[in-house]
Amino acid sequence: MAEITTAPATTAQWHDVQSALTGGGDGRSCQCMWPVLPNKEWQTTSVDERERMLRDEIDAGPPPGLVAYADGRAAGWVRVGPRPAQRRVLRSRIVKSGTQESLEDDGVWAITCFSIRREHRGLGITRALLDAAVDYARSNGARVLEAYPIDTDSRRETRSNDLYVGTLSTFANAGFEVIAHPTPSRAVVALRL
Repeated sequence: MAEITTAPATTAQWHDVQSALTGGGDGRSCQCMWPVLPNKEWQTTSVDERERMLRDEIDAGPPPGLVAYADGRAAGWVRVGPRPAQRRVLRSRIVKSGTQESLEDDGVWAITCFSIRREHRGLGITRALLDAAVDYARSNGARVLEAYPIDTDSRRETRSNDLYVGTLSTFANAGFEVIAHPTPSRAVVALRL
């Protein structure tokens, strides 16, 4: 069994962030900027521009996410931070129809993206990142932590790329409460910190 550790994504971890994002799925092209950029900006940026945006965000701090390591090698990434800073999330029908919190409240944080390298899937990396994200949000003053996972029980098939938001069962097992189920396959979950 691999030893799993996590660390905030700072400038010192830049190469590890890139390794975590480029090991499978859409992480390389997205650069975890999907939750941050409104659709019009998203459509007009290149992968290189998104990579620069993420680098600038990490360099400016505070860390917008965490990196997981399996036996010291970058294995995964999670974006976690104040929900108002994740502008696309604020426009999402799933969030708007499901949250019980004010959209402008900086005390509400959101987990919006996971990226796990293919060779490290099935090792518990997502759960380790989730637990670390809860601790990170709590230690930085978050009052509530929300997420918008896929309910895999409601879908016959789920593509691995669709799981970037996490699975409902992972969040439920970590103590998150289902606040709403805006669509048959998406839930809004929250944990009061």
